[in-house]
Amino acid sequence: MDLEGLGWVVEKSKGRSAHAWGYVLCPENAKDMCRGGVFCRNQVWSTPRNPTGHARDLLRKAHGCVIGKDKDDE
Repeated sequence: MDLEGLGWVVEKSKGRSAHAWGYVLCPENAKDMCRGGVFCRNQVWSTPRNPTGHARDLLRKAHGCVIGKDKDDE
């Protein structure tokens, strides 16, 4: 399953960013619940050194989301 299928939102960077094309945002984005927002917002790099590894890392972080795990438990 992809990030959008998990409910995450893809947002293009505003302004000029040297490296980040955009961000993927947790559907809840609850900083008080998501370990200080660590997993709530992740950068999508324009030219990652290892594109497959970067995609895998983004999915790993989405699957590590506390909110997502809580919803699966219901």
